[in-house]
Amino acid sequence: MNTLNDKIRILGKGITALALKDKYPNATLYDDNDFNLYDFTSDEKTVVSPGIPPYNEMVLNSRNILSDYDLFESIIPFSIWISGTNGKTTTTQMCQHLLSQYNSICGGNIGIPLSSMDEKAPIWILETSSFTLHYTNKAKPNIYLLLPISEDHITWHGSFEEYRNAKLKPLALMNESDIAILPEIFADVKTAAHVITYKNSDDLCEYFKIDKSKIKFKEPFLLDAILAMCIQKIVFDEIDYDLINDFVIDKHKVEEFKDKKNRLWIDDSKATNVDATINALVPYKNNDIHIILGGDDKGANLLPLFEDIKDLDIYVYAIGSNADKITDYCNQFAIKVENCMFLDVAVNKIDKNITQNSVAILSPAAASLDQFKSYAHRGNEFKKLVNDLS
Repeated sequence: MNTLNDKIRILGKGITALALKDKYPNATLYDDNDFNLYDFTSDEKTVVSPGIPPYNEMVLNSRNILSDYDLFESIIPFSIWISGTNGKTTTTQMCQHLLSQYNSICGGNIGIPLSSMDEKAPIWILETSSFTLHYTNKAKPNIYLLLPISEDHITWHGSFEEYRNAKLKPLALMNESDIAILPEIFADVKTAAHVITYKNSDDLCEYFKIDKSKIKFKEPFLLDAILAMCIQKIVFDEIDYDLINDFVIDKHKVEEFKDKKNRLWIDDSKATNVDATINALVPYKNNDIHIILGGDDKGANLLPLFEDIKDLDIYVYAIGSNADKITDYCNQFAIKVENCMFLDVAVNKIDKNITQNSVAILSPAAASLDQFKSYAHRGNEFKKLVNDLS
């Protein structure tokens, strides 16, 4: 491994960069404000924070780029990397919930930055973003668990193909002693790892002999739970239904609550892309659905969402920077829609339209930063607005 006295430079000044600076006090941090100080001729190791896109001028003018995963490649213990478009945070948390009894720790894209993780822990469970994978060229997992992928972060990657390539990148680095669990669509991707593919949760239950009826979660969290149980089965040859059923889902993920009139509302503000919203609606497809959509769609193709919901009993309330685009799609597919622009307007309109048999859901299929500080801020505002209804 690099010694802590090594001179490296770090692009970014966020959580990942600051944690690296603590580990490497001689490191120099740069962001776009320091562009005039940046040495384009340097051969220094340059660690790129996940938020810095590949088209950034400093990235384009750097010779020796690596991710924090690559920087610590030589000291990473047995590691489980979890990625995908949706569900990777919950699956990572569920996996840690099951393996913590064996002194595992989790981090990466959630919780503890990689550079701050305990080197003595026997197992690292890492939520791994496509941003990190883009810059990773040496480090590899012992087990790679890939959830289904769909269009996301197109603005950052430049295309869905590049996003997909980033998600598949670890497979080229893995060896024959490693294991990859992949959606069936990637069965033909070249890798030396032992590959297990799945089309759905039933495939995994059959392969790993898991009894789905003993698991309390429904979709979209059922697949996450089963994937975490697959990891426990692979590593320790155990299946613990009681322990997985003790897991508590984070807020803002298909979080059901009732208003003062006992009507069902759902905070799914964490649904920041099309696939997340499609999956969130699965348990409610037979209901009268009133859904708030909109925000920053990050350049993703929204068409699959409207193709999926066009035959449902659904009413759309469009908000955010892409509200006009959502309204146009709804009109194209003859879906009832109101262009509300703002969350409070949408909640007030839904309040007048729903009954005891309706489902009112915030599942935006878009990021929140056009109008809110975060998806959590958006979700909290949504719940406050609903709870304030008379």
